[in-house]
Amino acid sequence: MAKNHLIIISILLPLAFLAAAVTSHEVPAKQDRTATVVVEGKVYCQSCKYFGSWSLTDAEPIPAAKVSVICKNHKKRVSYYNAFETDKNGYFYAELKDFKMSHYLLDHPLHSCHVKLVSSPLESCNLLSNINNGIYGSPLRFENKVLYGKNYNAVVYESGPLAFRPSTCDPETTD
Repeated sequence: MAKNHLIIISILLPLAFLAAAVTSHEVPAKQDRTATVVVEGKVYCQSCKYFGSWSLTDAEPIPAAKVSVICKNHKKRVSYYNAFETDKNGYFYAELKDFKMSHYLLDHPLHSCHVKLVSSPLESCNLLSNINNGIYGSPLRFENKVLYGKNYNAVVYESGPLAFRPSTCDPETTD
């Protein structure tokens, strides 16, 4: 009799674990919470005094500057692209709507996304600079920032501050 109980337990116990594993990973029919990816940063006009360096000392924020966020999947194909504009303080908040990862690690925003300078509305400061790789693509960094809302979670990544440089600088100010 004890042998029969042992056989039944040895059959039913794995089935119980399997049932628990299957039910614990089921996706609810209606998902009411969404998660998204956000990239933020600032765009400046570099001071003529620091022309040719990566210094942003005395730099001024540029309102209405444009940056792009480009993500490539692990096959090096563009999987996301959008341009965003800075606010009056030179700050941009780029919500990557419809961003998708086909591979959870290789297509992660930290590995696959970059921010590039696009344009400056200032005629006096509209040349691209490569401060924080603004020309080739500034990598993202995670600053342990997540925004929580009632039906919204956003993981926030940052781009290094980017800068345009003045189109003309007086030789006296660059010394």
